[in-house]
Formats: sequence, C-alpha cells, structure tokens
Amino acid sequence: MIALDTNVLVYAARSDSPHHGRARGAIESLAESGRTFAVPWPCAHEFFAVVTRAYRPASTPRQAFAFLRALSQAPSLRWLHEAPHHLDVLESLVGTRLVGGAIHDARIAAICIAHGVAELWSADRDFSLFTTLRVRNPLDD
Repeated sequence: MIALDTNVLVYAARSDSPHHGRARGAIESLAESGRTFAVPWPCAHEFFAVVTRAYRPASTPRQAFAFLRALSQAPSLRWLHEAPHHLDVLESLVGTRLVGGAIHDARIAAICIAHGVAELWSADRDFSLFTTLRVRNPLDD
C-alpha cells in the first residue's frame, strides 16, 4: 500500500503550485490503478490547514473539503489512523533523539508502519529519519 503525505495532497489540490500537474497526475494514476492507497488522517488535517492559510489566495474550507471528498471517491482509498499499538511504534521511531516538529513526522511514519504501508509518497526529506519506512518523491519521476 502507498500512503500520500501532506505536500503531495497540497500540490495536487492547488493549481497554482508549480508541482500541480505531476502531483495530480501521480494521484490520479494511483487511484485509477485500483491499487490500495491511503492518506493518514494527520496529513488530511495538515492539508486543510496549509491550503486554507499558507496560499494567497487561500482555499476556502469548502474547496479543501471538496478535494478531500473527491479523493474519498476512489474505491481503493483508505484513511489511516493510530493503531492500538501506536505508542509502541511511535516510541521506537522517536527513541531519545527526536523532539519538537519531528514528532509530527514521526506520528505519520508510525501510522504508516503500523498499517503496513510499503511506501510513503512525499517531497519532504525529513522522513529519511525513519529508515523502516520507504519514502519516494513522486514528483521526481
């Protein structure tokens, strides 16, 4: 299963992003392939926060929800949340070395690992901290 990170969702949703075409195409190809793919809930929340605040003009909440609802129409999409053993997985990733903002990425990585995600699609290099999660930038293809 492939999971989508926030930045891939943002680029796909925002036509004013220089990465829009590649991100949207990657998600559409994935959805049309019938392969199971996923979005961790924290990425959906972060997507909403970014598109409704970081861009000018900002997306409206209605537009942000419309994008997420359209994505939800893909029959092979799964929404991922914390698993019962989330604390254990998170602790194994964080250990004693990560603090601050890295914890958000660790949360996403822990959700992916707990659900058996084979690959996280992200343009964020920070996920390289988590060697047990394969990360690929679909915008580089």
